[in-house]
Amino acid sequence: MLSLYKEQVKLLVALDSVIFGFDGETLKILLVKRGIETDKDTWSLMGGWLKSDESLDNAAERIVHELTGLNNVYLEQITVMGEPNRDPVERTVSVIYYALINVADYNEQISEKYNAKWFSLEEMPNMLYDHDKIVKLASDKLKYKAAFHPVGLELLPKKFTIPQFQILYEAIYGTTIDKRNFSRNILSTGLLVKLEEKQRGFSKKGAYYYEINQENYKKTGESFVKFIPNIEPHI
Repeated sequence: MLSLYKEQVKLLVALDSVIFGFDGETLKILLVKRGIETDKDTWSLMGGWLKSDESLDNAAERIVHELTGLNNVYLEQITVMGEPNRDPVERTVSVIYYALINVADYNEQISEKYNAKWFSLEEMPNMLYDHDKIVKLASDKLKYKAAFHPVGLELLPKKFTIPQFQILYEAIYGTTIDKRNFSRNILSTGLLVKLEEKQRGFSKKGAYYYEINQENYKKTGESFVKFIPNIEPHI
């Protein structure tokens, strides 16, 4: 039995994470600049190697924590990349995740250690290997998931306004949403809890803050596609 294991080719297992963030206006991705001389002008996703004593999910959590300083981040595995010649150095299988974080929460000092920088999806730099394809795939997966479950809320601060929520979904889907219909439809789900506090400084009246109804958030199966015109879920 042991001889069967010894005869097999050993492969490296890497994990790459597409880390999405929202700054209140734009959907962005956190990338790191390569320190290797041959790739010095190239950016890449945050990645690392699977350790022998950890699961894939635990490894992904560790890697995201190392770059952002955050724990309990929303993470979802989306695909596995394993083309034979994908990595020119060593035969590697990469497990791909995407993470959703609030930009205001992440630790900039930690990111400076890795020479990390936020990029908007419309202004992506030259990227390593097939990382540009991975970003496109992750973006499509986010659009699909956000259409059927309010995962986009993971990108917002704990308390937020309806206009902030709307701007986020406009950024995810790259479209304009009717303000009145969006507000009416999202409030009808029971997903949000209205707070007494208002956002000041943007209008005379100010917009009320809301927070997530955690119970409804966990069980909701409401489709959000109906709130967004001319959009089909991406697979």
